[in-house]
Amino acid sequence: MTDFRRILVPHDFSDHATGALKVAAKLVAPRGVIRVLHVIVPFMPIADIPPAAMTAYIAPEELITGAKRQLDRLVKKAIPTRLDARVEQKVEIGDPYQRIIDATRGMDLVVMTTAGRTGLSHLLIGSVAEKVVRHSAIPVLTLRPQALRKARARAR
Repeated sequence: MTDFRRILVPHDFSDHATGALKVAAKLVAPRGVIRVLHVIVPFMPIADIPPAAMTAYIAPEELITGAKRQLDRLVKKAIPTRLDARVEQKVEIGDPYQRIIDATRGMDLVVMTTAGRTGLSHLLIGSVAEKVVRHSAIPVLTLRPQALRKARARAR
């Protein structure tokens, strides 16, 4: 199996994304780098909601700080301590597809899961994974949530 020196793992705090992180840990070359990226989607208020009914404002810095703490705990739990690779964590605000594509610069591989949307929701919302696969300049390994569940069941 080919080892990759620099692997990007987009993470949305789902169990499936943690599964992708574990796969990346198996693929990374010794002394390589795994960069775990979480993207916070900016909130766009709906015009029909009166300002008084909106929830309290949370500064972007607070959102990023909270997400970094959560990502740090998650990575420490998912990645084996004996891993001979560096793990970097990054949290950004923006469009997930665009931030992931931007983060591929200097990387060798993207490892990510698909959300498993089908039908109308896939048509209306689209798939971040699908957009990344279509537009990435580097290889993208996509893992279906069902395949990760089956692999975990076989490992038991």
